[in-house]
Amino acid sequence: MAKGGNTVKTVWDIVEPFADELGLKIWDVRFLKEGSSWYLRIFIDKDGGVSIDDCVDLTHAINKPLDEADPIEQAYFLEVSSPGVERDLVRDEHFTAYIGEKIKVKMIRPVEGKREFSGILSDYSDGNITISFEDESGFTFTKKEASWIKVDDFDM
Repeated sequence: MAKGGNTVKTVWDIVEPFADELGLKIWDVRFLKEGSSWYLRIFIDKDGGVSIDDCVDLTHAINKPLDEADPIEQAYFLEVSSPGVERDLVRDEHFTAYIGEKIKVKMIRPVEGKREFSGILSDYSDGNITISFEDESGFTFTKKEASWIKVDDFDM
């Protein structure tokens, strides 16, 4: 059975071939405790977007292999879904794929009195994220300094 941080990698390795077979890409895998329940969340993506049928098909394909491999010792709820329009950027490949795109960031601690920023992801290197603003200013921060970083697909 997988322990700690290895759970996500173990699940990813089990699920990825099934996702590939269905023309899907794994966006992220998260194993979280919420209240007294554990959740295994698998986020999938594909060109043109993910449908409910894609989520159902992958769920059916991975249920038995996950049960047989038994990578998680406690009971959990399995959820397969799209990362959504305002998808979280968490992995190195997410950041490199979205360079030049609009993102929004919530910092753990305020920067110049603000915690939330929107701008263009202008660079990503070694965990350092550079965001540029309309006034051509910007700043660089590490992933660890942010509460979350998301694609900003909505113009307000």
